[in-house]
Amino acid sequence: MAAELEIVSREALFDLALRLGDTSLVLGHRLSEWAGHGPLLEEDIALSNLGLDLIGQARSFLSYAGEVEGKGRDEDKLAFFRNAPEYKNLLMVELPKGDFAFTMVRQLLFSAFHLPLFRRMINSTDTTIAAIAAKAEKEMSYHLRHSSQWVVRMGDGTEESHARCQKAVDDLWPYTGEVFEVDNNARELIEAGIWVDPEYLRDEWNGTLDAVLNEATLKKPESGWMQSGGISGTHSEHLGHLLAEMQSVQRAYPGLKW
Repeated sequence: MAAELEIVSREALFDLALRLGDTSLVLGHRLSEWAGHGPLLEEDIALSNLGLDLIGQARSFLSYAGEVEGKGRDEDKLAFFRNAPEYKNLLMVELPKGDFAFTMVRQLLFSAFHLPLFRRMINSTDTTIAAIAAKAEKEMSYHLRHSSQWVVRMGDGTEESHARCQKAVDDLWPYTGEVFEVDNNARELIEAGIWVDPEYLRDEWNGTLDAVLNEATLKKPESGWMQSGGISGTHSEHLGHLLAEMQSVQRAYPGLKW
């Protein structure tokens, strides 16, 4: 880590690790809400496994964030003892889980971006970030394949499944612009070769979505106004409710160990 901090600010690197860790943690929690409620047993287990992948990524990024910060906060303290305005996750992932179509469309939009992101971050000049990305890239490859298959199955399925899928695409689309946002911290890391300029990923992301949505007979919305604020700490009320549930045990019994 010391070498990386010689070329970038501690604040910028901490912010990146939080952004990636918080996003994975919150989406992992949303997927965990499907435990026992999946449309069939096999998918119930699959959703749990997707959530575990994301929580594993969150642990890695938040552990690194604590190391970079240097104030004695480990992954648990960062996950369970920060309030909503301190979280840096994308707004898309904090939205309620909705129905199964909403969950699969969100997973498609998320993984279609994060797979090429992690694939490029394997070459990050930050060796820790590169190592985390190498593992996460394999997981995102499966997440993309799994969600794509379900979106095609539902989109090109019954009249009702098609309508639910199209509604999910329409409702989630205004949240996709945030993945391409670059602030000053991100720009510093891009210039240092640690982070990836998301604009380089836009064509691949669009290409993946075009292929899946066309096969699913779903219409891709026109780009327009986009939601923003999550990565700077401005969140919806949904995140507060999620954190109240996720953090309740540690807040009630600080330092509890399993």
